[in-house]
Parts: sequence; structure tokens; C-alpha cells
Amino acid sequence: TSIAGMVAMSLAMLLLPMGDAVTKFLTGSLAPAQIAATRAIVQAGLLASAFVVMRQRVSGRPFSVWSFLSGQCVAVISLGLIAAFKTMPIATAIAIFFVEPLLLTLLAGLMLGEKPGPHRYAAIGVGMIGVLMILRPNFAAFGPAVFFPVAAAIAYALNMIITRRATRTASALTFQLGSAVFASITLTLIMLTTTDLSAMSTVMTPQIALGLSGAGVLAAATFLLIAYAFSQAEASVLAPFQYLEILGATLIGFLAFGDIPDEVTILGTLVILGSGMYVFHRERRANMPVRRTQTRRDR
Repeated sequence: TSIAGMVAMSLAMLLLPMGDAVTKFLTGSLAPAQIAATRAIVQAGLLASAFVVMRQRVSGRPFSVWSFLSGQCVAVISLGLIAAFKTMPIATAIAIFFVEPLLLTLLAGLMLGEKPGPHRYAAIGVGMIGVLMILRPNFAAFGPAVFFPVAAAIAYALNMIITRRATRTASALTFQLGSAVFASITLTLIMLTTTDLSAMSTVMTPQIALGLSGAGVLAAATFLLIAYAFSQAEASVLAPFQYLEILGATLIGFLAFGDIPDEVTILGTLVILGSGMYVFHRERRANMPVRRTQTRRDR
């Protein structure tokens, strides 16, 4: 079963950059809020369908304070990453976003009492240096937009803390359905108040509509694959496979958009990867996995 979980996680990490590439394509015609809201609605609809099919196997209430808070975090994650994709290469945005496991370790110590030892604190510090290595040259090229994936990473880490608490009393699918519904409501309100819907209707070609639907389907499929992966293998076994996303993002960014990360970005990415892997190694040795939830990311 561990092999099945590893295969499912690997497939999910390949699907994520594909969805990101579709999203980046859409940013040429639509505002980030329009893409985020539409994709969230599609994703919530698919999760609702899965919930109905699996209703005998799920538990808890989908709508709660925790799922509301999670939905707001998901909205920030989605808007932050989509806005980043609009202005910078996918691989660069994802590399910055991957400071999230380090932030999660830090926040788990502050908010859940899961105190990291000095080795993990040192790894977090080294990882932050890696982020600064990426931010410095890219800030000169892209401006304040480099902080969009940082905001998304902070929101994602907070969402994992919320998810840990919420899934004590609700199954992952139940909780994620509520979170997705609240996120879609928030993102729809943002879209209605900040964008011109009439302009959106004028650019809504069959290709754009297909892209929006496809992005939602890919997001939902990724969630289901990751949920299955975590049901088949331990979190500490699956954690390293999450870094396949950066490799996939680099490859798809090059094939689809001709993006090639510069040397400093590559070096900073390697520093973040090494720090994150070391944190997971220490967590596994301590038998206290960083990720005990059944989700990877909702964007």
C-alpha cells in the first residue's frame, strides 16, 4: 500500500504544475480574482459530488468556524499564487512558496506546542536564507509581486494548523468541502467587487472557458489523489515526494513558456529543498511528522 501511496503522491505533484500552467495561461486574459473564484466554484462542485458518493464513509459537519477560517486561508493562497503566476515564472513562484513546510514547523511550535529542537530551528534559518537568495534578484525583476507567494505560504501553513485541529472531529473530505465552499464565496465576493464582469464576458472564448473548467478539475483531482496517498502511506514517507512539484514546475514552465530560472534562483531553491528535507528527516526520527493532514494545497 505504501507504493500505491507514493505513486498517487507523485501523480498529484505532476498534476499541480499542469494546473499552474493552465492558470498562468488564463492570467493573460482574466484577472486573478476571476480565475480564483471560477476555479474554486468548479472545485467545490466536484468535492460536493465526491462527498455525496462517499457520504457513508465521511464524518463530521462540513460547515464550522474551522472550515470558514480555512476557506479564508485558501482564498489568500489562491489569489497569492495566481497573482504571482501572472508576473513571474511558475518555478520561481513555487520555489518561494516552498518555504511553507519550514513555516509550518515554526507555527506548529508556537500554536500547537510541537516544539522543534535546535537542529530544526537551524534548518528553518537556513531555509529562510534560501528564500532571501531567491527574493533579492527577482525583486529587482518583478517588484513587490515576489511577496505574493510568501503570503500564500504563510496562509497555507496557517491552514494546515487549522486543518489539524478540525480533522480531529471531521473527516478530511467533509472539512475540505466546507473550506472549498467558504473559499468560493469569499473569492466570488472579491471578484464581484474588484473586477469588471462585462470585460470578462467579452474575453470568454471556448478556450478560456475550457481552461477555467480544466483548472478546477485538476485541483479537485489533485486533492483526491493526495487524500488517497495519505490513506495508503505515512506522512513522513510521502513528504519528500512533495518536492517533485518544483521539478515539474521547472519543466512545464520551460516547455510551455520558455522560462529558465537563473543561477541564484536555482541555488536558493536547492537551499530551501535541503532545509525542508532535513526538517522532515528530524521530524521522522522524532516520530512526529510535520504533515498529519490529508491535504497538500488548495489553490
